[in-house]
Amino acid sequence: MKTLFRVFALLPLPVLHAVGAALGWVSFLASGTYRRRFAENARQGGYRIAQVRSAVAEAGKLVAELPRLWFGAPVALHWDGAELIDQAHARGRGIVFLTPHLGCFEATAQAYAARYGRITVLYRPARKPWLRDLVDSSRGRANLATAPTTLAGVKQMLKALKAGEAVGLLPDQVPPEGLGVWAPFFGRPAYTMTLSARLAQQTGATLLLAWGERLPWGRGYRIRLRPWPAELAGDATVAAAQVNAEMERLIRECPQQYLWGYARYKTPAGRRAP
Repeated sequence: MKTLFRVFALLPLPVLHAVGAALGWVSFLASGTYRRRFAENARQGGYRIAQVRSAVAEAGKLVAELPRLWFGAPVALHWDGAELIDQAHARGRGIVFLTPHLGCFEATAQAYAARYGRITVLYRPARKPWLRDLVDSSRGRANLATAPTTLAGVKQMLKALKAGEAVGLLPDQVPPEGLGVWAPFFGRPAYTMTLSARLAQQTGATLLLAWGERLPWGRGYRIRLRPWPAELAGDATVAAAQVNAEMERLIRECPQQYLWGYARYKTPAGRRAP
């Protein structure tokens, strides 16, 4: 599989995106479960299928672009709001980047690592050994470290922040049982991680919102940064609701690139949705 990824990494990004768009629609049409979840989540967010149907193709592009991002030559990266990073560095503290399943979240970490230096990103290890080996080896780029969703991974991220470095995570990812709270997401209770708020509170790091817009015709990506707008609440449930509200705000910037098919409202084993 790694050899196959390296072969696909040689293809131009527009070609990969074209293939990915086709694969996205094939998956959508072939899976009734995926279609229902996509439609339900979009409706929960206040969108009709017609308004976000291009997100079907964008989900396929997300998969098809991985070989190039993991093994290929650098892609074109543009910045919107980079001054927020400069201001955070001037304060001398670490940075916690919060990114939803929107656009190309692989590009956001790579862009920071290439321009500013070391960043540690949180990820959930793949269950299948062959896929775990592929992901672990492919993400080992310069200045880009990974931390698993375990206690050791949390300690790794805390250490990075205390050293003044940056970390990145997807707070709309459903956490393992016991590591989250129920908080509203587009008006429906969703099991939400508390880690993002705890990292900032325990280290005094700067919170920044970020997402990577996938530009049309394979022209690369635009890293869009937004400031955290208010003081983070001390209560874990209130803070999780604040984080979800900010993820919603980012998603509404470009709902056509959000992963509406992601099982955001699944209930972890041992938990019951309120």
